[in-house]
Amino acid sequence: MKKPLVGAVLSVLFLGAGVAPAAASTATSADAADVRAKAVTFAGTVALSNCSGSVVRAPSSLPGDPALVMSNGHCLETGFPGPGEVVLNKASTRSFTLLNAAGSGVGTLRASKIAYGTMTDTDVSLYQLTRTYAQIESSYGIKALELDTARPTQGRAITVASGYWKRTYSCAVDGFAYRLKEGAWTWKDSVRYTSACQTIGGTSGSPVIDDATGKVVAVNNTGNEDGQRCTDNNPCEVAQDGTVTVRKGINYAQQTYNMVPCIGTGNQIDLNRPGCALPKP
Repeated sequence: MKKPLVGAVLSVLFLGAGVAPAAASTATSADAADVRAKAVTFAGTVALSNCSGSVVRAPSSLPGDPALVMSNGHCLETGFPGPGEVVLNKASTRSFTLLNAAGSGVGTLRASKIAYGTMTDTDVSLYQLTRTYAQIESSYGIKALELDTARPTQGRAITVASGYWKRTYSCAVDGFAYRLKEGAWTWKDSVRYTSACQTIGGTSGSPVIDDATGKVVAVNNTGNEDGQRCTDNNPCEVAQDGTVTVRKGINYAQQTYNMVPCIGTGNQIDLNRPGCALPKP
């Protein structure tokens, strides 16, 4: 996984890993200038205590619905869900720092529950907030990012927007991994980035935004750091015929179009809705 950073002190260990996180100096003033030049902004992204995320909405979401924050399953405050484990409607009071277009924190949002979380087949968490989309827009002038209902396509220009680092990474969809295996977890139909997106620890949960539409097509989650085969922090691609490919230095995301049908009336997660592809408990 693109390992979540634990707490505010950057010298502490990553969750589930015994290595030190990337230093804060990784995001330099030059990086910040580069970010400001990009078309995709930070508006609607959030910083978690250890990861990145974003306020998202389905096309059917209404202004009066409780807002949703999307991140990774491995960013949950309860720890990594085990293989086959699904977290559903679990009470939470987690807080998120909401960012504006320039990457400045403008307010704190708070969860009422973990609406959904898993690391099986995908690596995603959805938090339901105590505020509605309308209330957030009224208070901060910031709209939620819309989840695309279409599968991303190879070659599309994308931007990974990290609220934790206040940094963006621009590249393209290089292709898709039929299965992406990392340690005990396996994910389906993962997005593979071209090499330009060198995401780091703390970017976990960042929205992957289609540059042409401005819609979210995936959630950033992992990368092969050391060239190892199918180990923690070194995912491998497994083809349909079982062929294993290791791509050192290449990073990945989990598609989000297939979870849009799971978001029902009032932004409630309903795993029985037609087209919903999220794993059930």
